[in-house]
Amino acid sequence: MSSLAGGGATDARTAKVIQLYATPGGAEASGGRRSSREQGRRRHPSQQTGVAPSKSAAAQRNSVSKAQSGHPNTDGFGRPPAAVTPISDDVRLPAETLGVEHLGPNRSSPLFSLSGIRGAVADSLTATAGFIRERMTGEYEVDEFGFDPHFTESVWLPAVRQVYEKWFRVEVTGIENLPLEGGALLVANHAGTIPVDAIMTSVAVRDNHPTNRYLRVLAADMVFDTPGVSEVARRFGATLACTNDADRLLRAGELTAVWPEGYKGIGKLYKDRYKLQRFGRGGFVTTALRNAAPIIPVSIVGSEEIYPMLADLKPLAKILGLPYFPVTPLFPWLGPLGVVPLPSKWHIHFGRPIETGSYDEASADDPMVVFDLTDHVREEIQQTLFRMLSRRGSVYFG
Repeated sequence: MSSLAGGGATDARTAKVIQLYATPGGAEASGGRRSSREQGRRRHPSQQTGVAPSKSAAAQRNSVSKAQSGHPNTDGFGRPPAAVTPISDDVRLPAETLGVEHLGPNRSSPLFSLSGIRGAVADSLTATAGFIRERMTGEYEVDEFGFDPHFTESVWLPAVRQVYEKWFRVEVTGIENLPLEGGALLVANHAGTIPVDAIMTSVAVRDNHPTNRYLRVLAADMVFDTPGVSEVARRFGATLACTNDADRLLRAGELTAVWPEGYKGIGKLYKDRYKLQRFGRGGFVTTALRNAAPIIPVSIVGSEEIYPMLADLKPLAKILGLPYFPVTPLFPWLGPLGVVPLPSKWHIHFGRPIETGSYDEASADDPMVVFDLTDHVREEIQQTLFRMLSRRGSVYFG
């Protein structure tokens, strides 16, 4: 088994994890990449005409590719691909369980104790009571998408933060890769039967970013077709996953997140856990290129185990108008109790940004550029997941 690019030799445990999780023919992670507007825009080779590379340049590229394994679809495109944020053992981390720099100590789950349950309920009730009092004054604002910061801070975050901290015990690394200001497009792996990962990522950004920025989530149509869910989703910052809304958010300088696997990701079987599905046609790349917004790969470990999907009752799903109907170890056998997620230990890692500002303006309409960059982002996330899994402790006790 070959080593993972950018991280040195692969140990026996990493090799075993790759054998368990890797799809056949998986590509190596890519090497370093630099790009900025000051360096000027560069054109993709498919857009260049009448320019043949010199023999010396070709020989140089060949020597570089032999010395450093890169992404098969981005090598030789005139600009090196972005690097996966290093996850190695030579960093600070208690017990060296994951091999990445860690913000804070490992947490146990207070919800397993009676005092933890009382504290969680009390915090939520106090926040809701304060929200009602302030709401009666009418001094609050809602933006054009329906985002309600007052509701988010007073009701939504206090409630979901209990799950985030005490049930999933989420650990966050790489938060320094998010911009302090300005727009960026976060692209993450999707899993879990129910898209809880979008909610947990939103809390991770809000609670760990130095300036406590909000994350604006691009959600599927079904979210906004479901009564009750639609109103709550709009209030905490979600909007429709369409080009127009994404463009407007990025132009407004918002941190915007997309999960391009869609239903294929959250509806896959447990045996296919942590194997990324197709990233669609690369619409998120087109949006990033048109707005010169950096793409930030986000890798999430832990979401696959909250509802281990053993089977999909497709005929029943078709009757109900659902993309899938899951069968898990607890659902539908235990009824409503089967909807309670299992308390897996989560880790969310924000990778180094992939700059898009130096691409030519026509690149957004070039299928070759869009496909290449889409595939590159996918491989960044996949290889980072392999590294995180190889250094993972217990699934549920971390």
